[in-house]
Amino acid sequence: MKSDSVFALESAGLFNSRELIRLGLCLLFIVLVMLYARTIVGDMGGGTLLIVAAMIGGYMAMNIGANDVANNVGPAVGSNTLTLTGAIVIAAIFEATGAIIAGGEVTSTIRKGIISPDAIPDLDTFVWAMMAALLAGALWLNIATYNGLPVSTTHSIVGGVLGAGIAAGGWGIADWGKVGMIVASWVISPVMGGVIAAMFLYVIKRTITYQQDWVAAACRMVPVLIAIMTWAFGTYLLIKGLKKVWPLDFLSAASIGLAVAVAIYFAVKPVIRRAAATLGDERSGVNKLFVLPLIVAAALLSFAHGANDVANAVGPLAAIYDAVLNGGLAKTASIPLWIMVVGALGIALGLALYGPKLIRTVGSEITELDQSRAFCIALAAAITVIVASQLGIPISSTHTAIGAVFGVGILREMLRVNYANIIADIRLHHHGEDEAVIKAYLARFAAASFQEKGEMMHELKKKKKRPANLTLSKQERKELKREYHKELVKRSLALKIVSAWVITVPLSGLMAAFLFFTIRGILLP
Repeated sequence: MKSDSVFALESAGLFNSRELIRLGLCLLFIVLVMLYARTIVGDMGGGTLLIVAAMIGGYMAMNIGANDVANNVGPAVGSNTLTLTGAIVIAAIFEATGAIIAGGEVTSTIRKGIISPDAIPDLDTFVWAMMAALLAGALWLNIATYNGLPVSTTHSIVGGVLGAGIAAGGWGIADWGKVGMIVASWVISPVMGGVIAAMFLYVIKRTITYQQDWVAAACRMVPVLIAIMTWAFGTYLLIKGLKKVWPLDFLSAASIGLAVAVAIYFAVKPVIRRAAATLGDERSGVNKLFVLPLIVAAALLSFAHGANDVANAVGPLAAIYDAVLNGGLAKTASIPLWIMVVGALGIALGLALYGPKLIRTVGSEITELDQSRAFCIALAAAITVIVASQLGIPISSTHTAIGAVFGVGILREMLRVNYANIIADIRLHHHGEDEAVIKAYLARFAAASFQEKGEMMHELKKKKKRPANLTLSKQERKELKREYHKELVKRSLALKIVSAWVITVPLSGLMAAFLFFTIRGILLP
């Protein structure tokens, strides 16, 4: 047998053994969750249903960790700020900490109020519907993770609750106005995140990397950007991450965040000045100044996600527990600590075992990232959540983060294509001149600051009229633009991700309805 065939067999065996180990750890966790739930419920009526629901909740939590958390740490990994192992450790710690410490004691059992529990005929039907919703959401997340598609946990749960609710209580049970707002968020979230990320990246390029004395520019602008990040994340954590343990209105949260941001600005200014002085003349060195802020941003995004989204994701499990415990239906339910622990540990385990695939997708497969680009993505995610929450727009953190990644990539394409067009225009204005003269002018143009480039182009067009018969055709410009598009942003992956977003709610809803009828058929006498 040839050596390459032996190597292929060994690699396949190693891959299969790793898959078996991961699967075994997942099954072990689910069994432990069931045993733990058994000790909690004791001889309580409906204990078997609660144990099954806890099993599904643990499965859901692992899928959240495998899919949703990649948005928080993917850019940091893709920009080589964090190693994959380091990102997983940071995300697991802060996700679990956010869920347990700041996850809150009460959650909406009917996610986002999209259905009315009053229309569900009895307690058993309600419990079956919530079990179906939780399992459908988890299954869709599992399918999406397997295919490398980052999707919204919130939308998966919304679809599950909507589908199971309609199956249990009819079409009139749904609040279609809320559903319409969720559909609108499919566009609002990524567009808002992409525009904000692109805006900050353009500011960095215009004020730092396009400047001739980039060290002085970095000393001036990086502390300002870090202060803006501090203000955004301070406000974000106060109104989203800590809202259940320290409720504040927006103005109070923004004021506290601003005060902290001002203090941070004066604290980091001398630090940035010293760091910039050691980086030499390479403009790429500006990325090193964003390393620590980016690590902090990844940790804070993970904490806020654990505090805000995990409790919502285990909401159906809390609803089942509350319904069985109290023998009735409620729009809100207390979340026992054991349910939050199941959610937190499940997220950490799912992230460690299956998260790397989605982290790579978000961090490196859509577009190439460096520290400054990743910084803009993290900052855009926080600002978008703040703006949308104040406008009353429901958004997805997943859609926002992915939109920010695409926004950064698309801006890079636009700038690269624009620069290529400028170089072509310079050559056309120097048509007929010696190549050495043209190269010297292009070298001087490349070394010039942003303002100087503008002045050079203005002077060039004044002094030298381009021959009318020499110009790039429309087709040539399209081909040039297409070439840069292929290089910087993967359009095929974008289409796959957007397609997954569009089908998340309807598909998880259909799955939940099917599961509800299946569960009801099994459990009815």
